[in-house]
Amino acid sequence: MSVETILIVEDEAAIRDMLNFTLSSAGYQVIEAHNAEQAWQSLNDNVPACMLLDWMLPGVSGVSLVERIRKHERFASMPVIMLTARGEENDQVQGFEAGADDYVVKPFSPRALVARLKALLRRENSDAHVSETLVQGDLKLDLASYRFTVAGKEVKLGPTEFRLMQFFMSRPNRVFTRLQLLDHVWGEQVVVEDRTVDVHIRRLRKILEPVQRAEVIQTVRGAGYRFSID
Repeated sequence: MSVETILIVEDEAAIRDMLNFTLSSAGYQVIEAHNAEQAWQSLNDNVPACMLLDWMLPGVSGVSLVERIRKHERFASMPVIMLTARGEENDQVQGFEAGADDYVVKPFSPRALVARLKALLRRENSDAHVSETLVQGDLKLDLASYRFTVAGKEVKLGPTEFRLMQFFMSRPNRVFTRLQLLDHVWGEQVVVEDRTVDVHIRRLRKILEPVQRAEVIQTVRGAGYRFSID
C-alpha cells in the first residue's frame, strides 16, 4: 500500500514542525513549503494527496494560491484544507469560494485535523475507485476519469463541486436540506457550518453559468436544494 503525501504550506516553523510530526506519526509522507512560490514548484514536481495551506503567507496569500490551483487542470481536483487564524464567517466564505475543501481555524487540535484529513481523503479515494458514468440530459459525469462535460464540452469542477454534482445527478428531482447535503457530501465526521453548503452551491452555479446550465441547481425556499434537468 502506497503512502499518501501531504504538502504543508506554512511560513511559521513551529507550526510546520508540529504538523510534520503529527502527520508523519499518522503514517503520511510530508513535504513542506514556506511560501506560495515554493508550494507551486513542489506541485509541479509532484501532486500530493492533499495540501494543508496557511492563509497568511508572505508574498502571495494562501487564498490566491488556491485560486490559481483551481484554474490548473493538473491540480484542479487536489483537496485543499485551509489553515488560518482568520475565523470570521466572511473569511471562511472567502476561503471556500476560492476553492478550499475544508477550513480549519487556528489554534486547532492536531488529532481533529488528522481526522478531518482522513475523512476528506476517504471520500476522494472512494470516488476514484468507482467506474461509473452519470448522465442527465446533456450533462455527463465520468467518475472513473473525473471529468464533467456539458453537451460534450468539458467543464472543470473542484473536488467538492464534483461530489455535489455526483450526489445531485444520482438523485434527480429530489429536494435535500443543507444538513442532508452536509452528511452525504462532506461526511458526518466533518464539522462544518450549514452556510458552507450555500457557498459551494453558489460556486457550482457560477461554474455552470458559461454553459447556460446554472438553473439545474434549484433553490426550494424553506426546504433546501434540488437538481432538475427540466
